[in-house]
Amino acid sequence: MKESLLYPTKAGLVAARARGRMGGRPKGVNVKKQKAALALKDNPQYSIREICEIVGISRNTYYKYTRQS
Repeated sequence: MKESLLYPTKAGLVAARARGRMGGRPKGVNVKKQKAALALKDNPQYSIREICEIVGISRNTYYKYTRQS
């Protein structure tokens, strides 16, 4: 019985991938936003709050990606 439920689900996922759809939670920030935040970080003219508003990310995300570099 369990297999009869899994087959249509897996077939649907394969069909969705063939159409270019990917499931799951989206990634937080793309590389372009990461680079923009890192570039603005070196500029003393902008505060962290201003950088987050400009790039469109939260402060937690800002610290997450600036800590990695």
